[in-house]
Amino acid sequence: MDRDTRGGLMRDTNPKNRATPEDDISRKREFEIEIREMEIDDLPAVFHLGEQIFTSETVPTLYRTWDEFEVTSLFNEDPEFCLVAEADDATVGFILGTTVTKTKSAWKYGYIVWLAVVPEWQREGLGSRLFDKLAEKMIGDGVRIFLVDTEASNEPALTFFKKKGFGNPEEQIYLTLNVKTYQEKPRRGRGSRRK
Repeated sequence: MDRDTRGGLMRDTNPKNRATPEDDISRKREFEIEIREMEIDDLPAVFHLGEQIFTSETVPTLYRTWDEFEVTSLFNEDPEFCLVAEADDATVGFILGTTVTKTKSAWKYGYIVWLAVVPEWQREGLGSRLFDKLAEKMIGDGVRIFLVDTEASNEPALTFFKKKGFGNPEEQIYLTLNVKTYQEKPRRGRGSRRK
């Protein structure tokens, strides 16, 4: 398996060298996974992994909000809540979070903003390990409740978070407006009245 320059694992494109599912599982077990705090050198790999996972086809709303500023902002504000998972010196997953404290409230919230695992490592418990490590850090920081949001159609994420104990789902509606549509729509003047 080759190393991707962006920090991810690449599949071998030569059909003779392609691994079978059994080979893939045994190869994964050979790698020791390290989960650690993200460092500045991890920013490009995390960003590019997010680009691979949060696509317009699979999660359009998440795709629209994923950008390099999202990664750098969370890293700059709460680096202790930004974790990466590495296997064989490649980034294979990450979790980015932050805490929210409300004025005049005893509650401190742990907000899970982003969680991603490369497809080859999904359903192997890596997402759970990332979440558990972040949860421990947040609890140590005084968090009393965890929050997460995702698209209503993102069944894998909903299933994952329900297994972790999240409940009380509330549907959120996102609306979009194309600029061209906005510009073409007739508008009333400021002082006009309905008749």
